[in-house]
Amino acid sequence: MKLRAVLHQARVELRLTVRRGESLLVTVGIPVGILVFFSKIDTLSDVADPVAFLVPGILALAVMSTAMVSLGIATGYERHYGVLKRLGSTPLSRAGLLSAKTLNVLAIEAAQVFLIVVIGVALGWSFTAGILPAVGLLLLGTLAFAGLGMLLAGTLRAEANLAVANGLFLVLLFLGGIAYPLDRLPGVLQAVAKVLPAAPLAETVRAVLDHPAHLPGGYLAALIAWAVLAPLAAVAWFRWEE
Repeated sequence: MKLRAVLHQARVELRLTVRRGESLLVTVGIPVGILVFFSKIDTLSDVADPVAFLVPGILALAVMSTAMVSLGIATGYERHYGVLKRLGSTPLSRAGLLSAKTLNVLAIEAAQVFLIVVIGVALGWSFTAGILPAVGLLLLGTLAFAGLGMLLAGTLRAEANLAVANGLFLVLLFLGGIAYPLDRLPGVLQAVAKVLPAAPLAETVRAVLDHPAHLPGGYLAALIAWAVLAPLAAVAWFRWEE
């Protein structure tokens, strides 16, 4: 695998991502909009610091939007149109293509984290000593959601993948403890939310940013499980052609 070819493909992936308006809406517009909107209204009036509650959840949402929705939908259509098959036969190789996609996701996420942190600070949020552990948790979340995105992209037809990825995004947005506390959900939905990947990511990031020494073991175990099992499932069942 040639590093120059991988970096070139990563730049191509990044340019294509930036040019897709719907991708920018999901990866930038929705997370930023939710952060600003919910920090200005009274739905979190019972939370001591609404912005401190929102920032970790929005960081989790950003990872979900990029690693699952944007990556998964783009890869699904590349598979549908035969792009993956053609690229896999070039000197870049399939491993190189996956490496380039990984670099693209990490680059976008770095920009998202920077933007969300800056907006959070402007809204009154302050940095904490837990920022480095939070970055590690976001990387775990990236593995989990990228695995889900690639699993959907590699097993479903492009149109079905588009619908399922967007539908799953909405479900996890509402059940992820992102814009409001999980304890506002009915008991059954709380139990479901705690084993889905969004809530464990949001809650662990929120925990380390609030109290760096405190990491909820149950949520961490669930996040690690998703970070391991989702990529393994994607590797096992991904088909390079429809």
